[in-house]
Amino acid sequence: MNTSAATAGPARTVWMNQLSWVDYQRILRQDQPPVLLPVGALEQHGPHLPLGTDGLLASAVSADTAAQVGALVAPTLSYGYKSQPKCGGGQHFCGTTSVDAATLIGQVRDAVREFARHGLQRLVVVNGHYENQWFLIEGIDLGLRDARAADPACALQVMRLEYWDFMTEQTLGHVFPDGFPGFALEHAAVLETSMMLHYHPALVRMDLLPDDGPADFPPYDMYPARTDWVPASGVLSSARGADAAKGALLAAEVARRMAEAIRTGFERGTA
Repeated sequence: MNTSAATAGPARTVWMNQLSWVDYQRILRQDQPPVLLPVGALEQHGPHLPLGTDGLLASAVSADTAAQVGALVAPTLSYGYKSQPKCGGGQHFCGTTSVDAATLIGQVRDAVREFARHGLQRLVVVNGHYENQWFLIEGIDLGLRDARAADPACALQVMRLEYWDFMTEQTLGHVFPDGFPGFALEHAAVLETSMMLHYHPALVRMDLLPDDGPADFPPYDMYPARTDWVPASGVLSSARGADAAKGALLAAEVARRMAEAIRTGFERGTA
């Protein structure tokens, strides 16, 4: 028996949930790596993409980024805030499974507090669902308040980001030679379809691409939501033109620029 192999321990992984608590603690104490927390949603993404697209993409770009900065990736928070007609199609689609704002805030608040208890100093919340943004901010704020009340010397800093904000105009111009329709209307369209073709091609049904969109919404909202405003497929802009090469280009740029933000953002310290 090769005892050196048996006692060497597992190979380093970016996935926190693949580590034992002993290895996780050792890595935190020795390296103080950032931890990336992806947040997604369970939401319809047309007939051609899976319900978990938002979480799958947030997790994938987090893993690519983590590999560049020596970070860890925590398990994805996979239920997001309620789908809105103008950016996610709305709540009326079968399979869309959302949580109230207070629930999402509470999940993030608890996660921030727990990471602080571990002794973590850098946490990156990576949002993959447009509607989550403000509730992530509230959860982070309350979690840090809890952590500092429990330990005034708490050194945790939290960075929050939406991965799509790291796509440059130059790259978007290449992906959309006829003009970029905007991130809200890109639900289940070229960006997400291309990135899913890059990361999870087996989950994409290009033969089922709908021809809907771009959706034409009025400059106001109605409650209850007007479901007839939303294309029947749930896709707000056409995914025609999506391909894996565009997805690879977008994924590489996002990971590279997110890694740069993590390297430089925390160095500036707290206000």
